[in-house]
Amino acid sequence: MRIAVIGLGLIGGSLLRALAAAGHDVVGFDADPETRLLARKAGFRVAGSVRETVAGSAVAALAVPLQVLPEVVADLYGYDGLVTDVTSVKGPVRHLLEGRRFVGGHPMAGKETSGFAAAEVGLFSGCAWVLCLEPDETDLGDWLLLAGMFTGMGARVVPATAAEHDTAVARISHVPHLFAAVLAQQLGGSPLAGALAAGSFRDGTRVAATRAELTAAMCGGNRDAVRAELGRLMGELTTMAAALDHPEPVKALVPLLRPASELRRAWPPAPGAAEKITARIDRLLELGRSGGWVTSVNGTDLVGMRPESGRIVP
Repeated sequence: MRIAVIGLGLIGGSLLRALAAAGHDVVGFDADPETRLLARKAGFRVAGSVRETVAGSAVAALAVPLQVLPEVVADLYGYDGLVTDVTSVKGPVRHLLEGRRFVGGHPMAGKETSGFAAAEVGLFSGCAWVLCLEPDETDLGDWLLLAGMFTGMGARVVPATAAEHDTAVARISHVPHLFAAVLAQQLGGSPLAGALAAGSFRDGTRVAATRAELTAAMCGGNRDAVRAELGRLMGELTTMAAALDHPEPVKALVPLLRPASELRRAWPPAPGAAEKITARIDRLLELGRSGGWVTSVNGTDLVGMRPESGRIVP
């Protein structure tokens, strides 16, 4: 299948590499001439424009920042192939591509480094790749086509609506990026803190090394969900601060900290046995809501898994 990849940064470049390794006919494009040159030197076919890239392709994957998408979508005028994307916010992209053959996507993979030079053929192996399903809107055949493509690259495809995705990623990705940024600023003006920082600081601040523009784009693009989640977490931090004012702060903190300790030690949950999944939008959304994912697609024959604790009869 011929697939066009628009945007050849870390995610787009890794997608180009993974699709080629899986045997697809791929062609890429990036607005940056240096990036195009790097991709050509790596042996990939790279076009000179968006229109040239998508010509004759069955699928166009958009791997550009959210703020650039309107310009790229305008260049897709007349293209009747299937469009997907890798943007970390799904609601605005869904509205932008309304009326087109579109299935929103978001691979939960990445690094603190960026650019085509950082791309890896195996970046998506084992990662959760959200593919959006909107009742009465998404074409199930298009969804299955992409699910087969991404599971063929080793990803775990998670069905969800755009709204469900945006709420979930605010909780486990976007707000953690903001927290990491605040934590990383503890290094400012304190050489001693920098000398003493070790594992917990490193793990808690890793994503603070992400380019500020990328973090701002994903948090700003999902601002309603991020604001709500940020407010909830600040409320919990206020509760912990109040516990420090307790006459016995250790005793007051333990019940606040124990649930988090138990949840983190139980994550990620062990997968249950493989099971056949009915190729219906409602059943697929049930799978995603239970924390499950699709592991393989053969036509309308789907195999999936879910955490051991939450099995649903297909």
